[in-house]
Amino acid sequence: MTEATLEPLDDHIVIEMLDESELPSGLIVPANEAAQCRSGLVAAVGPDVTAVELGDKVLFPRDAGFEVRMARSARRVRVLKREDLIARIHD
Repeated sequence: MTEATLEPLDDHIVIEMLDESELPSGLIVPANEAAQCRSGLVAAVGPDVTAVELGDKVLFPRDAGFEVRMARSARRVRVLKREDLIARIHD
C-alpha cells in the first residue's frame, strides 16, 4: 500500500515540521510550544504559489495554518497559505 500524499490547492503550502533548535547558520528557532515561530521544509506547493520552492526551509508563526497527521505514519505536516510565511532560511 502506498503512503498518502497531500496536493495543496491554490496558494497553500505543505510544510514538514523541523524540531531543531539551532540551525547551522546560527539562527536559533526554539522548538518548544512557547516559541512564537516555527520552521519547516516546503514539501509541496499549490499552483498559485510564487517565490517558494520545494525543499526551501521557511519560518512561519506558530499558530499559522493547520496541523495534519498523515495516516499510517508518524509524519506531521502543516498546511498554510503562502502569505503566512515570514522568511526563507538560508544555511
